[in-house]
Amino acid sequence: MTAKHADNKVSRRRALAIGGGVVAGAGAVAAGYDAFAADPTAGTATSSGSGTASASASSGSCVLMSSVTEGPYYLDGALVRENITEGKAGVPLSLRITVQDTTGSCAPVAGAAVEIWHCDAWGYYSGYTTANPGGGAPAEEEDGSTADDRTYLRGYQVADARGVVTFTTIVPGWYTPRTCHIHVKVHTGGEKADGTYEGGKVNFTGQLFFDDATAERVFTLEPYARHTGTYTRIDDDMVYEGNGAASGLLALTPVHKKDPSKGFRGTIVLGIDPDAENTGAGSGGGGGGEPPTGTPPSDAPSAPASSAPSSAPSPRASSASAEASS
Repeated sequence: MTAKHADNKVSRRRALAIGGGVVAGAGAVAAGYDAFAADPTAGTATSSGSGTASASASSGSCVLMSSVTEGPYYLDGALVRENITEGKAGVPLSLRITVQDTTGSCAPVAGAAVEIWHCDAWGYYSGYTTANPGGGAPAEEEDGSTADDRTYLRGYQVADARGVVTFTTIVPGWYTPRTCHIHVKVHTGGEKADGTYEGGKVNFTGQLFFDDATAERVFTLEPYARHTGTYTRIDDDMVYEGNGAASGLLALTPVHKKDPSKGFRGTIVLGIDPDAENTGAGSGGGGGGEPPTGTPPSDAPSAPASSAPSSAPSPRASSASAEASS
């Protein structure tokens, strides 16, 4: 694991009561999660992009994923949990990731720890909530959620015997100059401890991407639509390498064909070398137009797993007043 961040104080966010648009967004999240829970086949679609490993389970062939930069918004010590939303409003996303060993016969990498993190619907990352996402974004605290500034939309899951992990989250928003994406690391050799994952090594650092048609449908909805400005299309992104699933393009299936607010199921196969060690530098540009200006948390998340059950978000207590942003 990387070294802990220096002891800096995180400004707390206000829990504000705001307009019906964000309330509607939160309602869509709840409805979407209900749909996922009711469908036992959720997350079983296979990837269809070029360079895909979708047929790997049956053909015995798979593709080594492209390693790219981790970007500037990484934080050590994310919690082990399935649901990473913490009440953040957005279009529901049920994410299924399969980790396979490209050095053998595409065997599943059981026990691999898959870590993901991404921005919220307006382009803000937990731990860096004063970093401006560009365009006309509302202030991050205006979303009215009780999410913890240090932990929302970050988490680990440990792969089962099939090499599979699943996450419940939301479709990310955007920030200048990036396209819609999710960051991912695969770790092996460590173990769960104090609610997070410790030790071992990072085998793979990458990013997962959304096709323009899906992203643009989502960005017309609340709360995404309150972030005005120019969204970077995937072919213009500084990180995406244009090679379909092998470059991280998710296969996405809508829960409801005519109503994107109901959410999506996203799947991908990550082909990795379990013996490799990855520094997180990778190829591609940085994670944003400018270095983050938010203050990272002084205490990397380490709450016991029991305080953040996988069946529900782990909200912090709301505060009627916020400390001044640093």
